[in-house]
Amino acid sequence: MEVVLEQKDAADWVYKGEGAANLVLAYTGSSPAFAGKVLRLQKAQRNTEDVTKTKCVNGESVLDKHERLVWRDDKELVSSSSKELLEQLYVQHIMRPLLGPEHVETGKRVLVSREFLESVQKNVICKRPAWRVDAAEVDTHSNSVLLMSDHSLFPHGMFKGEPCIAVEIKPKCGFLPSSKFIAKENAVKRSMNRFRMHQVLKLQQQLISGPSEYDPLDLFSGSKERICKAIKALYTTPQNNFRVFLNGSLIFGGLGGGASSTSVVTGNAFEDVLKCIIQADDGLRTNSFIQLVAETVFHAGVLDRLLQVQKLDSFDIEGVIHAYYNVISQPCQICKELDEDKVSQLCTSLHSISLDESLKIVKNYLIAATAKDCSLMICFRPRGDEVSGASYNSVHLESTNQVFEYKASFIDLDLKPLRKIEEYYELDKKIASCYKMVNPENEVNKAGIMNNNENTC
Repeated sequence: MEVVLEQKDAADWVYKGEGAANLVLAYTGSSPAFAGKVLRLQKAQRNTEDVTKTKCVNGESVLDKHERLVWRDDKELVSSSSKELLEQLYVQHIMRPLLGPEHVETGKRVLVSREFLESVQKNVICKRPAWRVDAAEVDTHSNSVLLMSDHSLFPHGMFKGEPCIAVEIKPKCGFLPSSKFIAKENAVKRSMNRFRMHQVLKLQQQLISGPSEYDPLDLFSGSKERICKAIKALYTTPQNNFRVFLNGSLIFGGLGGGASSTSVVTGNAFEDVLKCIIQADDGLRTNSFIQLVAETVFHAGVLDRLLQVQKLDSFDIEGVIHAYYNVISQPCQICKELDEDKVSQLCTSLHSISLDESLKIVKNYLIAATAKDCSLMICFRPRGDEVSGASYNSVHLESTNQVFEYKASFIDLDLKPLRKIEEYYELDKKIASCYKMVNPENEVNKAGIMNNNENTC
């Protein structure tokens, strides 16, 4: 951490994208130390009281007392004195072992001045989606940021003049919950996947212009045909779940926000850009690219491990919320809302378990929440005859008879705050309620039976 980025360095970093918690900048300067790298900057929510401060006084933990209980098995994590260090240690100690070190990078902390962060904020504001700007700004109180590899670039590929193309996919939850704590009135959750139900709520809230046909159960199915179907659906309606980069520059999908359905104009432009990397005739390159991505997901098996981590949530939020109130030592607000009969059936058993058991349930849920919200980056480059004995995996694209080297990485592995569990519970209620309201009961049951039969993972 001997390097300190100052105000004069801000012009070398340009907007790459962002999620709810972080803003990502790509390097455009001439320093070899930063070539092929990105910075992840923490964001601060506007108009909200941020319970987790960026930096605590006297080196105390940024975690509150209940979060320190949840993560007590990891002393370094518990004692983290900044959000940047906390995020780095969470990825290093928790997510990397679960998802595989070959697919997860922990990054390196780099010191920054407040002036650097303020300049960056001014420079990128016109590139950010308006709704992102309204929701959060760069946290200018941070004293460090995370320096990471740009996973939209193949390592060293840009220096050899080799083209590379990368796809970013947000897989979302890849299984149907079967928890006994799901209320009878929410039984649809067992037969209809969460993503498709959430689309109905987002449409009602006018957050999207039309629903996506993407089904995460297809992507996680292990079936090449269903994986290809999932990639096609993501291409057709990218929203914020599908983006494509060529040599590190975005060529398809929304920049920091969502992109609605792919228009003919957008599709034609994408088809044209692909000519430098996909050796196919006009009109065939996009389909070949979709096949390349599907083939790689199928053969790489990277989603198998992700699914296992997601399945650490075995209680569903309807069960986890009760364990959460055990952990924070407060009367359960959910039980107060239920009649006595439902309380005795659904809640009593959970409120009688030990604190250790409650902590395990909550911890597993938070880890699973990270896995349900992360992104998968797959970067490709054509392998020529001169490249032999490469250490990277390769995949054969049958339609063009090309061989591509690829690397797969998981990104956006953010630690979810404990207090978010209450928000997750409320959102879950809204999603299930809205879906049931929009879909007549007989149609829900019919769709549920079909979905359950066809989408067994």
